Amino acid sequence: MSSDDEPSVKYPSQLPRFSDDRNPHVMIVGAGLAGLLFAILLDQANIPYEIYERAKEVKPLGAVMTLNAGVFPALEQLGLYEELVKLSLPVTGTSVFHGDMKEIISLKTKVADVIGYDHIVFPRPEFYDLVLSRVPREKIHFSKKVMSLEQNKEGVMIRCSDGTTYHGDILVGADGAYSGVRQALYKRMDKAGILPSSDLDELKKGYICMVGTTGPLDPVKYPGVERNDASIYQIVGRNSNYSWSVFTIPGNRICWSVKLQLLTVEEATQYKFRNSEWGSDSSDPMIKEVRNFLIPMGGTMGDLIDSSPRESISRVFLEDKLFDTWHHGRTVLIGDGPHIHLIHFTLFHLFAIATVQAAHKLLPSAGLGAVTAMQDAVVLANCIYEMKGLTPEDINEAFVEFKNERYPKLQAQYAASQTTANLLYGQGWLDKILRMVVFNILPESFKLKGAYKGMEFRPQASFIPQVSIRGTAPVLPQKPSLRYQAEQAKFKGEQALALKSVVV
Repeated sequence: MSSDDEPSVKYPSQLPRFSDDRNPHVMIVGAGLAGLLFAILLDQANIPYEIYERAKEVKPLGAVMTLNAGVFPALEQLGLYEELVKLSLPVTGTSVFHGDMKEIISLKTKVADVIGYDHIVFPRPEFYDLVLSRVPREKIHFSKKVMSLEQNKEGVMIRCSDGTTYHGDILVGADGAYSGVRQALYKRMDKAGILPSSDLDELKKGYICMVGTTGPLDPVKYPGVERNDASIYQIVGRNSNYSWSVFTIPGNRICWSVKLQLLTVEEATQYKFRNSEWGSDSSDPMIKEVRNFLIPMGGTMGDLIDSSPRESISRVFLEDKLFDTWHHGRTVLIGDGPHIHLIHFTLFHLFAIATVQAAHKLLPSAGLGAVTAMQDAVVLANCIYEMKGLTPEDINEAFVEFKNERYPKLQAQYAASQTTANLLYGQGWLDKILRMVVFNILPESFKLKGAYKGMEFRPQASFIPQVSIRGTAPVLPQKPSLRYQAEQAKFKGEQALALKSVVV
């Protein structure tokens, strides 16, 4: 295969295309949550796919997650929601403290009364295993790190670090903010002079985060760990660039995180690690600095760290950016990647885990990363299902529709994640004023209104039966699928004819 803008090159191996005249063969790079969920959706739509994962085996990182109503209807459609609830605790409120344990604010709310769903917290590896169990293992190819790609009117091809190549009609990069697909795509676009200069800028480095999860704890020593709902505590240090947080998760355990705000470029350079994604590098220097930090249920961060298995402790640079280029040719980027750390109560009453993403990377504050990644998967699956054919024009039309639906919402969420990061973690004087206004002046009704507005986008797969809307809060209408309606009408007609022939 030769590309439109580069000379022809011979490659050592090729796989045949599996597409028919109606459905494309989709190559998914990245076996994170968004990639796996996208695969499950394609399977429901009878669209062929293969997954290529750079790791040698499945080892889900991250200790804990929370999700909200933005993804629950889609999970309900797929039969995943009820199973997830069994692994989870409902989140009913949060408390914010200064580092000396002086309480700033304590808020309780039952969002399910209006939203229709609880925010829930659960161990990420268990949810990952649940999603993974729905994808046939033969569909996932490991040790496939993408090094380059080519695409033209006939198809798209990836070449991996082991020298193998693979062909398809559509390439979906779900392999993180440091996506090999994105880098390969941007390299070609930059060479052709069609890549916006802003997409070449580095990700903004604002925080370093260390996160871990304890083993089972004694309820006598840590009151509340045995409760059937999650207790959330956010602590903002005084005269320090540190903030930290703890909350309970199933199994009498506590998930904790510590965030160091980098206020200057010099600080970012000084603390820069070799890897910007989750890793198990030595965290001893940071552990030493935070051991004596107090926690609301008694004791110190050092106590929690000592109760945490070493392999559960990770640290990472927290960076944010909203890329402008989400697709080109037959290649499209969606959110997913290493899930970073726990999120806490925010202005919008959102709790979630942040994730670095291929097309957009959000700070771990407004709880938007995992939600947006999975919403991407649902919306893109709908757009691909609705394609009229397999021509480059058909594919481009689907990708444009995908970005048009997602990008405006991501812009608002991106701004929310930055504001909430300043609110919960920021140490500048403007951040302190923001906390004073939000926690002491804004009425509770205003905060709740923001929470409900944030839950109004709840995309569902358009090619399987819809689930009923829960709660009383407004929900954006679902765009109906013309293809699904036509196929259902055809199916009902065939059933009627079959019944008529039996009667006759």
